[in-house]
Amino acid sequence: MLKEHSKVFCRIAMAVDVACLAAGFYFAHYFRFTVMAGLEESEISLRMLAVFVAIIMPILYWLGFYDSFRVRGIKQLYSVIVRGFLFSLIYFSGVLFLLKWPVSRIFIMLAFSFAAVFLAVEKTAVIVALRFVRSRGYNYRNLLIVGSGARAQRFIKMCRSHAEWGIQISGIIEADKNLVGQKIQGIPVIGNLENIPDIIQNNVVDDIIFIVPRGWLQNLEPAIHFLETSGVRVSMACDFFELKLARTVQTALGNYPLLTFESTSNKLWQLFLKRVIDIVLSAGALIVLLPLFIVVAAAVKLTSEGPAFFKQTRCGINGRRFTLYKFRTMVRDAEKMVEKLRAQNEMDGPVFKIKNDPRLTPIGKFLRKTSIDELPQLWNVLKGDMSLVGPRPPLPSEVAQYDHWQRRRLSMRPGLTCLWQAFGRNKITDFDTWMKLDLQYIDNWSLVRDVKILFRTVPVVLFGVGAE
Repeated sequence: MLKEHSKVFCRIAMAVDVACLAAGFYFAHYFRFTVMAGLEESEISLRMLAVFVAIIMPILYWLGFYDSFRVRGIKQLYSVIVRGFLFSLIYFSGVLFLLKWPVSRIFIMLAFSFAAVFLAVEKTAVIVALRFVRSRGYNYRNLLIVGSGARAQRFIKMCRSHAEWGIQISGIIEADKNLVGQKIQGIPVIGNLENIPDIIQNNVVDDIIFIVPRGWLQNLEPAIHFLETSGVRVSMACDFFELKLARTVQTALGNYPLLTFESTSNKLWQLFLKRVIDIVLSAGALIVLLPLFIVVAAAVKLTSEGPAFFKQTRCGINGRRFTLYKFRTMVRDAEKMVEKLRAQNEMDGPVFKIKNDPRLTPIGKFLRKTSIDELPQLWNVLKGDMSLVGPRPPLPSEVAQYDHWQRRRLSMRPGLTCLWQAFGRNKITDFDTWMKLDLQYIDNWSLVRDVKILFRTVPVVLFGVGAE
């Protein structure tokens, strides 16, 4: 479950560590030859820097500096850094001797000292930051456990002893109906296998782990099929046998071997780049468009009663609720008028859309036509509630009416624009077609596809194709 994510984070950490080593090397060079020796200009050896990094990084990796980063404390990391740099110093000195490079011994000691300090400070900052974020209730994955036996209880204890993993066990699912309502290891039993559809519908669930006896396996297929089509990630604990000598090779979470069935994208590097692009572009757009925001907000405020911005609760990834921002395009209390206009709804399914909506203000029609009303959602993108491209965020009332296969569209971060907007916008009136387009986007997602959708969206917005 966490193995794929840990690989990505490990590579990112290694890249940052290389930067720290280079910074320590450069700082030592400046301190030795400029501060201590008073030389205004002193050429640094890039070859020596390359050898410096090429020796330290493999030794740190060999000592397990990256393998167990999630489960190691600060003191353990310091211990690895000290041992790693001592070994590296020995090897580095040997290389210098063999290559006969003339170099100051004081500089070498300073380089290793500064690099070790920089690395220790960086790792300490990362650990402290992660612990602070998780202490505030963020960056957790909500987990359901199926099974309550001895293995499941050991798993719960293990997760509790490693808060740095960022796992929050929100409930247990059991086969025994008599256990519903009770607590096991302090975790409530919230239902049976047949209750899984309702539990998924009414709760934020990121992962489900089956830690069940072998005798349960023949009864799990319907539940796993349901979860597969719902877009929920499923893992199976496979430690069915109490092995005495052999140990498993594959470990995904502690010493628990897991089989994971994913119906969403696992292109973690591309997803990471997608988030970076979201932050950069949304931040830049908010700065550039600030004058437009001021003008539009003033126009909305002056032409109709009510606030300039419209706020509404929407559902994000895996059902997380957040506040979506738009420029207000309708009259005050427009949401209370929905029931009176329900008969005019032109969209089948739980979504409400009508042409020539009487609730729209004069300037609201223009903002809708040009999609300017959606621009405040750039703030949602910057915050991480949304992405530039992804399925549009639904209302909680709409999600409550989803069929289980439709809920899978929540398995990806919602977007400012999406496939159906780029290719049809409000010309699409069939709800199932809309859902299938979103699932098609999720199943075939790639960073290149996102770029294509963004470029496709621009002319659609400029010419108002399909807008209401």
